Amino acid sequence: MSQSEVSLTLSKAEALVLFEWLASLDGSKMPPFNHPSEEKVLWKVEGQLESVLVEPFAPNYGELLTRARRAVETGE
Repeated sequence: MSQSEVSLTLSKAEALVLFEWLASLDGSKMPPFNHPSEEKVLWKVEGQLESVLVEPFAPNYGELLTRARRAVETGE
């Protein structure tokens, strides 16, 4: 990693919850952005999560997401 990059570590559950939240945003639910770059960064994070997570394509995705949310909420 170069000195101009930052690496973040998320649990699989945290990554799944974050991905679902980002994927659920649309024009009507967009958070207020102070600058266009903020939106661009969020979409970049979503794309990176989408490239590493296989769960969103699983037939039991809803169940996996429910478990991930519970794990994040309870700190498991």
